[in-house]
Amino acid sequence: MASQESLVVRQFLKAGKSNQTAEASIEAARQGLEALSTLTPVSPDIDIEKTVIEGMNAEWVTAPNAVEGRVFLYLHGGAYIMGSCNTHRYLASKLSRSTAARVLVPEYRLAPENPYPAAIEDAVRIYRWLIAAGYSSANIVIGGDSAGGGLTLATLLSLRDEGERLPALAVLLSPWTDMEGSGESVKTRAEADPWLSPDSMRQTPRLYIRDLDPRHPLVSPIHADLTGFPPMLIHVGNDEILLDDSVRLVNRARAAGVEVNFKIWDDMWHVFQTFAIPEGQMSIDEIGDFVVNRLK
Repeated sequence: MASQESLVVRQFLKAGKSNQTAEASIEAARQGLEALSTLTPVSPDIDIEKTVIEGMNAEWVTAPNAVEGRVFLYLHGGAYIMGSCNTHRYLASKLSRSTAARVLVPEYRLAPENPYPAAIEDAVRIYRWLIAAGYSSANIVIGGDSAGGGLTLATLLSLRDEGERLPALAVLLSPWTDMEGSGESVKTRAEADPWLSPDSMRQTPRLYIRDLDPRHPLVSPIHADLTGFPPMLIHVGNDEILLDDSVRLVNRARAAGVEVNFKIWDDMWHVFQTFAIPEGQMSIDEIGDFVVNRLK
C-alpha cells in the first residue's frame, strides 16, 4: 500500500497535470521544475562543490561516507529540454549517501537551443574527463533519470563503439528509451500517471531530435545493440506512461547477455525517487546495495 506521504505528492502532481496546456512555454516548464526542487532541501552534512568541467557547469555532491575514488556520474532528466544541478541536487545527495560515492552532476547542453547530439557529446566528454583525471572506470557508476536514463545508454553506446572502457555499473530511473512513444503503457497508464501526459511525450521529442529518425538507437535505445554493457539496475513506477520504455529495454538488455536488476514499483510514478517519500528512499537504498555490493 502506498504511503501517506506518496498519496499527498500524487495529489499535488495530479493538480499540476490538470493545469498543463499545450501552449506552455519551455521557459515556464524549466521554471516549474526548478520550483519543484525547492520542496526537497539537501541535508546540511552534504558537501556541494560547484565547478566547471569541459566548459560545463557541474556540481560534486558528496556525503560524509563517500569512498575515495568512487564516482557516480549522474545525468539529470528533464526531457532533454530542462533540468539542472538545482533540480537534481536532492536526489544526487541521497544517491551519494546510499552508494558511498561522490556524485558528479553536469549541466549538459539542452534542446531546443542545442539539439541532438549535443547532450551525448557533453556526457561523453565528461566521462573522458574523469578518466583523464585519474578515476578508474572500475570505480565509476553512470546513471540518470528519464531523459538522463536515455542519455546514459547513449553515452555507453558511444563509448563502447569507440572501444573505450565502460563504467562498472549503470543505474536507470524511469529511463526514456523510445522517442516514438510506441509502448502500450502510453495508453494503458495514461489515467494512472499523475505527472506525465501522452500529448507532452509526443510533442517534446522533436525539440531534441528534430528531423532525426526517432528509432535511431542513440535516442531510442530500445532499438540498440546493448552487447557488452555493464550490469544495470532499472527502477520504474507501475503508474507511469513510460513503464514500457523500461520493460522493453530490460528485455533487449537481457537478450544481449547484460545483467539487469529490474524492479517495477507499485503505485509509483515517473522518477518518484526525486520526492521525499518512503518509497523513494527504499528505492535509493536498493540502488546503494546494488552499487556497494559490486564495487568493493
